[in-house]
Amino acid sequence: MSDDALIRAALEAQGRAYAPYSRFNVGAAVLADGKIVTGANVENASYGLAICAERNAIARAVFEGAKGIDVVVVATDVSPPASPCGACRQVMMEFADDPAAQRVILVNPAGERRDFTLAELLPHGFRPSDLAKEEG
Repeated sequence: MSDDALIRAALEAQGRAYAPYSRFNVGAAVLADGKIVTGANVENASYGLAICAERNAIARAVFEGAKGIDVVVVATDVSPPASPCGACRQVMMEFADDPAAQRVILVNPAGERRDFTLAELLPHGFRPSDLAKEEG
């Protein structure tokens, strides 16, 4: 799957954002099991109930049967393109087989792009394996 297809999908998803309070429209596209899944941020008058585009896309991918996320693209209007919040980074960690291999691409409609790995954005993230208990 090309990065261009993922970027186009994230920018298109950004147009579906519901952000009447912040006016900060965010779109996301994830590559999960070879399939592109998109999401957008959805705000709420009770601000704490808003959901980010990244978590929306990942939840949708999981609902559709994905077991892991390979690439996340986040589209915002700011320059340089904005990075995912901490909660989104942690959700990405839950579905990253290898955080050093999971790519996170940040873009905006002007064509700016920043590339990271999840390990770079969340170097010591809490992983499902951290819950393993020693027997003894």
